[in-house]
Amino acid sequence: MKNEILNRAADNIRILAAAMVEKAKSGHPGGAMGGADFINVLFSEYLVFDPSDPTWNARDRFFLDPGHMAPMLYAQLALIGKYSIDELKQLRQWGSPTTGHPEFDIARGIENTSGPLGQGHTFAVGAAIAAKFLAARTGNPGFAKETIYAYISDGGIQEEISQGAGRIAGHLGLDNLVMFYDSNDIQLSTECNEVSNEDTAMKYRAWGWNVMEINGNDVDEIRKALDAAKAETERPTLIIGKTIMGKGARKADNTSYEHNCKTHGAPLGGDAFRNTVANLGGNPDEPFVIFDEVKELYADRAKALEGIVAERRAEENAWADANHEKAAEVAAWFENKAPEIDWSKVQQKENDATRNASGAVLAQLAQQVPNMICSSADLSESDKTISFLKETKAFTKCDFSGAFLQAGVAELTMACCCIGMALHGGVIAACATFFVFSDYMKPAVRMAALMELPVKFIWTHDAFRVGEDGPTHEPVEQEAQIRLMEKLKNHHGRNSVLVLRPADAEETTEAWKLAMENVYTPTALILSRQNINNLPAGNDYSQAAKGGYIVAGSDENPDVVLVATGSEVSTLVDGAKKLREDGLKVRVVSVPSEGLFRTQPSAYQEEVLPRNVKKFGLTAGLPVNLLGLVGTDGKIWGLESFGFSAPYKVLDEKLGFTAENVYNQVKSMF
Repeated sequence: MKNEILNRAADNIRILAAAMVEKAKSGHPGGAMGGADFINVLFSEYLVFDPSDPTWNARDRFFLDPGHMAPMLYAQLALIGKYSIDELKQLRQWGSPTTGHPEFDIARGIENTSGPLGQGHTFAVGAAIAAKFLAARTGNPGFAKETIYAYISDGGIQEEISQGAGRIAGHLGLDNLVMFYDSNDIQLSTECNEVSNEDTAMKYRAWGWNVMEINGNDVDEIRKALDAAKAETERPTLIIGKTIMGKGARKADNTSYEHNCKTHGAPLGGDAFRNTVANLGGNPDEPFVIFDEVKELYADRAKALEGIVAERRAEENAWADANHEKAAEVAAWFENKAPEIDWSKVQQKENDATRNASGAVLAQLAQQVPNMICSSADLSESDKTISFLKETKAFTKCDFSGAFLQAGVAELTMACCCIGMALHGGVIAACATFFVFSDYMKPAVRMAALMELPVKFIWTHDAFRVGEDGPTHEPVEQEAQIRLMEKLKNHHGRNSVLVLRPADAEETTEAWKLAMENVYTPTALILSRQNINNLPAGNDYSQAAKGGYIVAGSDENPDVVLVATGSEVSTLVDGAKKLREDGLKVRVVSVPSEGLFRTQPSAYQEEVLPRNVKKFGLTAGLPVNLLGLVGTDGKIWGLESFGFSAPYKVLDEKLGFTAENVYNQVKSMF
């Protein structure tokens, strides 16, 4: 009888999913209909959450990878009271919470924004790491009992990021991770066998996963697999469920419409939709209904969850009573507040590379911020996250007492894992690589911005001064790309990304301070490989918090203002000395973050960059980097080609990044 009711509930999900797409005249019904059995069993029997408190820190979490299967998730969440029928009817409409792809909303039961395929299940890997870390670091039994569930499709399995996610999860033995692979053998344009013949089960077994292959539309087999997954103590689990695309769908002539590519990405339409609803036991004239027996099923589950959650919370409370200070600390970690840091302990070397300066900060963060996790894509000694690692240790299988993730050569995977840690909560995540490889990470940075997650992205070797490595490793256009994102506003009106390119070692400390205080958006720290001369003595580095400030020659009526970010500022300082010898009144301005500068009062912006004064900008990237600061009537010296292979001092000379060229270019403006 229980299985009959579960099958009835799954058909209810199928009807609601198909009806949402039909009413919207847009969407993906087929996959949602095929996956309904698994998500229904998971939510009605396994997923542990507090119906009265969706933010409970030790809840199980469900991460959906294929966002096009949003109708399945919305329908399922409607069964537990997170969405109303009227909201389901507004799928993909203006102002509706039932967006085309699910968007992060814990109160609604949505643990992640489902973006490009492959990212969602990688977020789950990061969340599983965070749960392991918190359990090891705190002793709170709630974190040890968490299970992170992920749902992936054929497309997600094919995306390259799945290799990194599978490797890391298997290598670390994330036994708190259970992933269902909805293997229906259909994708948008073709059947899967037209693009792949790999043995997915063997691939995941080779990575160290516990793999089961089942009928993904059979309740008993789903339940048996989930029981086995919960019993696993050493490996992540992959449940490969062979499902039927468009399960229960009928054509206009009432023949089967199952296992058909056409159900993947379009409404069933007309008589096909009506026949499908009738076939699934619904009323074609009123498909937006939750059946009475399904309401009862989920009411019983809610009642059962009260007891399960009460028992788990009692265990957590007993731990908190015995660990008052630690419990208060953990509670603070989940409040999304900036940690208290004694910045006076950061000691910088004079005229140092900003990547080294970042390393000095990271060493202190490792000591002072106990819930921070840092990661590097096999470049820790070069990007100076080694300073963090030296104060802790890397995660290894069954040992999460450290605070460093060795991600291997997998920049996108690393970024998504860190996003997953942030989504879990209680963890401050940072990850590092060379700036040129930010290209691999761009889709993840965009998702972090969309979800307003304060992940810290550390990018070093920031310009053509990588030198001998040649143009393949010299970032030229990358700063322009990330600063375009800096100009975008999120739903709360904030800059979607805080971009910081500090001018010297001391300004790097200020940049990190801003990064750690930024709990609302991702932060990008762009750092130099080469040493940089410190800014003039007496510079008030605290002014960097305004995004742009005067660092030299604060004349009230300057003849010219020189503007730059990062290592180019010191070159301007040297050039300004030569210009002053000719009697020019010169001001030098450092703008580590144009986005932050533009949030300052207009009077301050005018004070720093007067409108009626000539401006000259110097950038190691594209001239457009400084266009908003210098304006079209000023002059910008930048790069308009890829870099070259040579020692960086030779490149400075050849490309005009010298005090002499600054002098010549500015003089030509008068």
